[in-house]
Amino acid sequence: MQLNIPAITGLVLALILSVGQSQAQSLKGSPTSIDRQYRTALAYGYTFVNKARSVKDYVNPDQLVRVTPGRHIELHDVSFPYAVAGTRQFLLGLSQQYHSHCGEKLTVTSLLRPRDRQPRNSVDRSVHPAGMAIDLRVPSSRKCRTWLEKTLLSMEKQNIVDVTRERYPPHYHVAVFARGSDTRYVVSRGDTLSTIAARTGVPLARLRAVNGIHGDLIKVGQKLLLPASGSLVTASSGQVTPAREITHQVNRGDTLWQIANRYGTSVEKLRRSNRQASDSLQVGQVLRISKG
Repeated sequence: MQLNIPAITGLVLALILSVGQSQAQSLKGSPTSIDRQYRTALAYGYTFVNKARSVKDYVNPDQLVRVTPGRHIELHDVSFPYAVAGTRQFLLGLSQQYHSHCGEKLTVTSLLRPRDRQPRNSVDRSVHPAGMAIDLRVPSSRKCRTWLEKTLLSMEKQNIVDVTRERYPPHYHVAVFARGSDTRYVVSRGDTLSTIAARTGVPLARLRAVNGIHGDLIKVGQKLLLPASGSLVTASSGQVTPAREITHQVNRGDTLWQIANRYGTSVEKLRRSNRQASDSLQVGQVLRISKG
């Protein structure tokens, strides 16, 4: 039997979270951070899976999606390779940057864990049964370990994740607050982080943090995660706000097809979201980017 938490929607979802700006960013974790993760999962309406035999009943685009190993990701002894959509999107972006920096795959040791498969030392309020958390192997290379910890701490300060370095066995427990409404942007020739931030409405610091970028270097063809920034818990106010819409400001030479391809959507969805009857665009026009 699984616990199905009803989805909570609205302009502002108020959570009474005891999280302040003074909370240490040290990878140590705390009862407060565990409570924050759990209550966020409840607020997002995530399903907590109790039994391993029922996992596949919840594999669908609205609940759990499969995480597959690939060029940037290695799954090591992962019994249930599933997560909520936002967690998978976060992992894809982080692994791409990790591979670019370290030249090796990011190793995932756990994703979804039903409650009847949780280890004995797990906490009752773990968000692994909801598919909201990832366990990452601690890199053996000091260079890669330093980069990964610095990146995760930067993301924690941006309220994108909550991170704890566990000892037994050694790994990083990463609870992801980003949701599945986030989208992707494919870097084109002439793009810079500043122009992408300005055109999409995502703050530059947040664009860097969610993609694990410490400088300004990006490459043509690189896929950047564009966070729906309002869907995260705000530490100072203890609130969850709705996902902010991604926008694109039309440049000279842009076409609907190019824009749709860049953001991983379709021309038809672009037309529908913007009530665009024709293919004609004007320089400076602002288009709403929607995957729904």
